[in-house]
Amino acid sequence: MSRHLASSARWLVAIAAALMVVLSAAHVARGRAREALAESVLTDARLRASLLDSEVARFRLLPLALGDDRDVAATLADQPGALLALNRKLETLARTTGASVIYLIDRSGRAVAASNWRLSSSFVGNDFRFRRYVRDARRFGSAAQFALGTVSRRPGLYLARQTNADGIVVVKLEFDRVEADWARAGGDTFVRDPSGIVLVSSRPAWRFATTNALSPRRLAAVSAEASLPAGTLRVLPSSRNDVAATVPTSHPGWSLTLRRAAGPVQRAASRTAAIGTALGIIALAALLWGLRQRISLTRRRTAELEEAVAARTAALTREMEERAASEVRAADLREGLRQANRLATLGQVTASVAHETAQPVAAIRTYAQTSAALLDRGDTATVRENLGTIARLSDRIGAVTQELRGFARRQPGTLRSIPLAEMVDGALLILKEQLRGVALVRDPIDAGLMVVGGRVRLEQVLVNVLQNATDALADTPEPRIALTLARDERRIVLAVTDNGPGIAEDVAARLFTPFVTSRKEGLGLGLVIAHDIMVELGGTLRHVASPLGARFEIEMVAA
Repeated sequence: MSRHLASSARWLVAIAAALMVVLSAAHVARGRAREALAESVLTDARLRASLLDSEVARFRLLPLALGDDRDVAATLADQPGALLALNRKLETLARTTGASVIYLIDRSGRAVAASNWRLSSSFVGNDFRFRRYVRDARRFGSAAQFALGTVSRRPGLYLARQTNADGIVVVKLEFDRVEADWARAGGDTFVRDPSGIVLVSSRPAWRFATTNALSPRRLAAVSAEASLPAGTLRVLPSSRNDVAATVPTSHPGWSLTLRRAAGPVQRAASRTAAIGTALGIIALAALLWGLRQRISLTRRRTAELEEAVAARTAALTREMEERAASEVRAADLREGLRQANRLATLGQVTASVAHETAQPVAAIRTYAQTSAALLDRGDTATVRENLGTIARLSDRIGAVTQELRGFARRQPGTLRSIPLAEMVDGALLILKEQLRGVALVRDPIDAGLMVVGGRVRLEQVLVNVLQNATDALADTPEPRIALTLARDERRIVLAVTDNGPGIAEDVAARLFTPFVTSRKEGLGLGLVIAHDIMVELGGTLRHVASPLGARFEIEMVAA
């Protein structure tokens, strides 16, 4: 009996020891499993934050690129045809980049162009002055705000930037695809602002929930600013058994949190530990295999997210490099076309140069021969007069050739203040022979009247317009060209009007399109290049309907 009791006691001790080993192993397994899960959650959170940063950075470039866009500036200046071109451009950009909507706001706070201009829900004409991103963009130059759309009622991040022409370009970014990627990857992911308000989440029902209690006054302010319906803001439910990691994002004030449930992992670890204690090496092998599978799954998920981030970054880099290269090539091409246009103009005025220099050279030779004879007779006073005349004739030849040399030279793009009178005189000197026989009427130009630009580029524009006028007057009796001047505080307009046959309506509608011309020998590039030059200088070149002949207005910025 005593031996039976002693044996039972030994079994009880053994069972108790086994239970302690099982409990201890289960506790250690739960602790290690939770640590491994916490490390995995932290790694996943960082990768998901990188994916979000890459998405926001890609769309942040759009307002910056459109800030200097020519169609944006032309639309804000209310130039004919610019609005339709800009609407189509924004529509194409939104479709190719995946932006929800892109729109332009003018100085009054109203949208004047938008990528959704064709839709019944178009933003065109809407007043956005109440939006914080509009006020901040006016004040600081750029702004960002996450809010609910007043038209679409869909949440998104609004990225705004002020343009050089005092407008505001806005791009709305929605995170549906990013949220879906997070949901497929597992766990609960959400992004919150400094106030603790959830903005982006793998669970759409959590959007605009708060991670901490806010005062009624703060809740009302946030609801009004983000255009939220009443009762939208609520406290986010919490779970004590979750493993969570919070990491910052590149967007100011935003942080990303990833939660994963720890209960299933801990229960599985306890069962594995009990089996391992009972079955020894077999259970230990099973535990190691389970951990290896988890590590493999974590590594595969990490590799997939890293690959996605790398692909997005590479695509963004290529896009920036291609855009920069395209801008350089376009600038070189524009300057090359201007140079070719100037050289073509010089070829056409060769006869003028020959005529302007032939007479003074012949006169100089005559005066020199006469002076030699006068010296032999001792008439030094007449010789001195002849030498003065020869000097004036030389100055005349030098003025013509110097003007043509400067006109042919490739000019830098630096803008400066120049006298308008000198520019007009230079263009008329180049075309002096072509204008012979044409009645030229000019408004007087004050010598102190200054405009912003480059002298050669402005001369090129005026030479193109004047030469077109002289060509049009070839068969007109009593040809006449008038140069008239109008100005205000910021703009100076030089109008060139002829009494020729004018320009047909079908040609006038496409006048500044490449290769459109009414002359058989023309290429249709001169006015296109001239218009491009004036836009670069902050002005414009336009054709104005006239009851008699043709009228072109060169609008310049007053210095």
